[in-house]
Amino acid sequence: MRQEQNFMMLFRFTPELDKQPTEDEKNQMKEAWGGFIGQMAISEKLVSTYQLGFEGNQIQSDKQITDGILMIEGQTLGGNMIVRAHSLEEATELAKGSPILAMGGTVEVRSIIPMEN
Repeated sequence: MRQEQNFMMLFRFTPELDKQPTEDEKNQMKEAWGGFIGQMAISEKLVSTYQLGFEGNQIQSDKQITDGILMIEGQTLGGNMIVRAHSLEEATELAKGSPILAMGGTVEVRSIIPMEN
């Protein structure tokens, strides 16, 4: 069996800035994400995970700063998760359980190349 390696899941979604979720919807999302992350932790696949906020800056190659986060085709990056898996295929199967998919979002699964000293 191949040794496990790390893969990153990138969670993208289309924010609905004019429609805020109700408390019930927030609780349902929190429960769904808690279950997904908890299952990754229990199965010893979770390395780390982060949710991203909506406040940020973009720095261009000429050092110009643009206020705000990057939106491409209406989508933005909502967070990431690093998982351990034996293959890209296994990591992709793990990603299929992501609650972002039920929200109409997408998950991109990428291999991670360790930085060498």
